[in-house]
Amino acid sequence: MSLRAADSLGGRAAVVGIGATEFSKNSGRSELALAVEAVRAALDDAGLAPADVDGMVTFTMDTSPEITVAQAAGIGELSFFSRVHYGGGAACATVQQAALAVATGLAETVVCYRAFNERSGRRFGSGVQQREPSAEGAALGWSLPFGLLTPASWVAMAAQRYLHTYGLTPEAFGHVAVVDRKYAATNPAAYFHGRPLTLAEHAASRWIVEPLRLLDCCQETDGGQALVVTTPERARDLRHRPAVVAAAAQGAGRAQGQMTSFYRDDLTGLPEMGVVARQLWRTSGLRPDEMDVAVLYDHFTPFVLMQLEEFGFCPRGQAADFVAEETLPLNTHGGQLGEAYLHGMNGIAEAVRQLRGTAVNQVADCARVLVTAGTGVPTSGLVLTR
Repeated sequence: MSLRAADSLGGRAAVVGIGATEFSKNSGRSELALAVEAVRAALDDAGLAPADVDGMVTFTMDTSPEITVAQAAGIGELSFFSRVHYGGGAACATVQQAALAVATGLAETVVCYRAFNERSGRRFGSGVQQREPSAEGAALGWSLPFGLLTPASWVAMAAQRYLHTYGLTPEAFGHVAVVDRKYAATNPAAYFHGRPLTLAEHAASRWIVEPLRLLDCCQETDGGQALVVTTPERARDLRHRPAVVAAAAQGAGRAQGQMTSFYRDDLTGLPEMGVVARQLWRTSGLRPDEMDVAVLYDHFTPFVLMQLEEFGFCPRGQAADFVAEETLPLNTHGGQLGEAYLHGMNGIAEAVRQLRGTAVNQVADCARVLVTAGTGVPTSGLVLTR
C-alpha cells in the first residue's frame, strides 16, 4: 500500500545548478568524460566549486560510478552516494534522493547526473541482449518468446489496448509528437532544431510496431546532464533563483513489471504514475490546473497521454484532444522526442529554466512545473516551484 498522507520533504531542498554536454549522435568521447563535463557545467552554473560537493546520485545501468566521477571532476570526500534503479524511471528519483540527503543533513550539496553514449554505444532501444540471469530476466521469459523483444514492442501492447478501449486511431498519438517538435524547432540545443512536424508527416512515418510509428518513439542520444541540489538556505547565496522541490515521489503499481505489466486488470493506464501523482498533489498541496508547465517523460507518445490522465489533467481517453488544444505548455524543450533522450534528466533541467525565466520557449510568469520520469517501469516525479 502506498502512502496516504503528505510527506515532510516538500520545501526542504532546491535545484540550484544545471549543466549539460552537447546532445549528439556520436560524442566521440567516453561516458566518463561526458559525465564530468556535465557535472562541472552544473557546478559552474550554480556558482559552486567541486570542493563544495559532498554527495552524488546517479542511475543504475551507468558506466561511470559516483566515486570515479567525483575523482575525475575534482570532488573530494563524499558523505552520501546513491543509485536508483529502473532506467528512465529513476530520473526524478535522483533529485528525491538528493533532497532526502540535504533535508536530513547527510549532505549539503549533492550532484545528480546521467551520461551515456546511447546512440554510438549501447542502444537501449535495441532491447534485451546478453542479460545476466536474474529474476527480472526470468519475468521477461513470458513475453520474449512471442516476439516482444524491444521497448517499442512492449509499449505497443498497452497502446493498442488504449486505442481499442477509447475508440481511437493511431493518429491520436501524433498530437504529442507534433507539440514536442514544435518546441524543439525553436530550441538550438535540440536535435530537431528547425524541423517542426505535422500530423500528416507523423501519419506517414513508417511502422515500428503497430500501433507505434517511427515518430512515436524517442530518439537515441549521446550526452550528459547534471543537476545540483542543496538546501534552501544555501541556495539563497548562489547564482540563480532556486527551483524548490515542492514535492518528490516514487511509485510502483500492483503487478508491476519492467515495461511488460500485461497481467493487470487494465492496460489503458499507468498505475505506477498514479501512485506518484497522488503523492505529489498531497505533498505540494497543488492541483493539476495550477501547473504552469508539464514536462512529461516521452519515450513513447501513448504513455504521455496516459500520464496526463493519471495526473487528472483530463478524463480517461481524452488526453489526445487535451494535447491538441495546447491548454497546458507541454515539453517546452522539445522532450525526448525532439530535444534529446537523456533518460529524463534534460526534462528536469528544462523545468529549472522555466522557473528561472531563462527557457528558450519561456512560459510567462512560470511558477510551478510538473516533471515526470520513465513510465512502464517503477517511476518518479517532481513538482518544482519558485
